[in-house]
Amino acid sequence: MRDGQVTEIGAALLGWYDAQARVMPWRTGPAERAAGVRPDPYRVWLSEVMLQQTTVAAVRAYFHRFTELWPTVADLAAAEDGAVMAEWAGLGYYARARNLLACARAVVRDHGGVFPASREGLLTLPGIGPYTAAAISAIAHDAPEVVLDGNVERVVARLFAVETPLPAAKPELYRLAGLLTPQRRPGDHAQAMMDLGATICTPRSPACGICPVMNFCAARRAGIAADLPRKTPKAAKPTRTGTVWVARRPDGALLVERRPERGLLGGMLGFPGDGWDGSAGAAPLDAGWRPAGEVRHTFTHFHLILQVLVAETAAAPRRGAYLAMPDLHPTDLPTLMRKAHDLALAALADASGGSI
Repeated sequence: MRDGQVTEIGAALLGWYDAQARVMPWRTGPAERAAGVRPDPYRVWLSEVMLQQTTVAAVRAYFHRFTELWPTVADLAAAEDGAVMAEWAGLGYYARARNLLACARAVVRDHGGVFPASREGLLTLPGIGPYTAAAISAIAHDAPEVVLDGNVERVVARLFAVETPLPAAKPELYRLAGLLTPQRRPGDHAQAMMDLGATICTPRSPACGICPVMNFCAARRAGIAADLPRKTPKAAKPTRTGTVWVARRPDGALLVERRPERGLLGGMLGFPGDGWDGSAGAAPLDAGWRPAGEVRHTFTHFHLILQVLVAETAAAPRRGAYLAMPDLHPTDLPTLMRKAHDLALAALADASGGSI
């Protein structure tokens, strides 16, 4: 591809972005940027962490709640761990929430509450990897960094007809994305590439007929756009099994425990369990446990089948503590534990004739 074509692609992308940019609560749009409004690095960072492995639609409500509760990085740094973990419940990949707090506190402690502007400086912060550092530096500070997420990989693979399967193709896609990254408005360029991949150059049935760069797309000319990027087949996920115990006291309080900081669902509230996460142990108290059924959940690297046992008891627990409303609300629990909660309470209601 000639240098002139690279310039034309960039101009076409920015023209399209100026007219069609998605409106997002964390984004400073083209008109605002043109008026001199700069993006808030805190909001850019928060959105990028939330969007990892999660859709824009799922993140919007979480982003609104977080920024209402903690409008600045200093506010978030001062928040209680449990409050942040509770607000994160449902977004998944809970190590992100722990890193979120660690990063906010490092920014306040080591940088006076101001995020570093450079990619290198951002990489020194907890939980910020190469992609996130490049995205924050480009979007918040207009540094000409190469921002390569899944959407951008797809756009680049098609523009240049890269047929090498992912993940082996990543170095080549990064190099090619670097060729396209301009010195002028690199932050808008990065977001334009993301928007193009999310709305037009989609994984299935790309809308090539309305693509602003269709005349430059090698995959479209070859008739293989919908087939790219190719991917190396993934190994089948293993299935793990385990047990979770849900005990309800006569006053309605439920037995919960906070999980260890490290590991699956680290730092989150949950019901005592064993087996599925490498732990081993007996029931948290002696009671007439009975089966309520099973819940199924999929993590990044495995499927899980969890047997749910329930009991109504006033016995003192060997682990965990009883919590009653409003100290415990189902939305404070991660998705897996909410599934167990709903199944357990339904079984307990059936056993008591419909009253819970």
